[in-house]
Amino acid sequence: MLPGSDVPVERWMHAVAEGGQGHYSRARAELATLTRSSAADAVVSLAWSTQASFLRQLGWHSVAAGFDGKALALVGMEYESGGEDLLVREAQCDALTGLAADALGCGRLALGWRLLDRCGVHLSRGAEGEMWRQRVRCHWVSAELSLAGADFAAAQRHADIAAEISDAAGSVRHRIKSDLLRSASMTGKADSDSAARLATDVLDRCDQYGLIPLKWAAAMLLSGVSGDSGAETVRLECEALIRARGGRFRN
Repeated sequence: MLPGSDVPVERWMHAVAEGGQGHYSRARAELATLTRSSAADAVVSLAWSTQASFLRQLGWHSVAAGFDGKALALVGMEYESGGEDLLVREAQCDALTGLAADALGCGRLALGWRLLDRCGVHLSRGAEGEMWRQRVRCHWVSAELSLAGADFAAAQRHADIAAEISDAAGSVRHRIKSDLLRSASMTGKADSDSAARLATDVLDRCDQYGLIPLKWAAAMLLSGVSGDSGAETVRLECEALIRARGGRFRN
């Protein structure tokens, strides 16, 4: 178990880390405490957005949209120069990017792109180096929307940029997910060997760092690309572990 904190924003970060390892019950409990607390609106908004991201990971995109909507309602979506602190703008971007991912999962690609455009307004007006995590997430969802539209070249561009930003920020988890999307973008090539090699590497790194939800996704991708029965076994093992830790997949 990761060490806790009494500082609201640190409690939110703790929940994010727990969720990254698939400890959904513990993460949800932490986030629920924040959403019922007197913490700043931006922190509560981040907690709602994170709840939504856990739902999306397990296939509950339409339910997640309600949580992301709550997150956005707390902080609004308009950019006001000089009128917001950084945490508010980060929360706005998280909610907008989350809603874009929800729209993607519900088959509303055009809406997803419009929401990312709105998020881009906040990102473009921020200082250089600010909001690296929000920039990565925006590129992730851009890559996913591009994949859904069968634009594999655009998907790879966005995934590559996300990987570069993650590297510069020193975030292992963000780099691994970026590489997972890079692998997915390579599936549009006639030769799937490069996609399979990178997916295998992602799977190994997920195992090294205990990133069970990403390991599940990497195993599913590798199984689909290569037909590797071993990857399918890993996928099923990850699903069982995620359920044991409080995750509930949408059937």
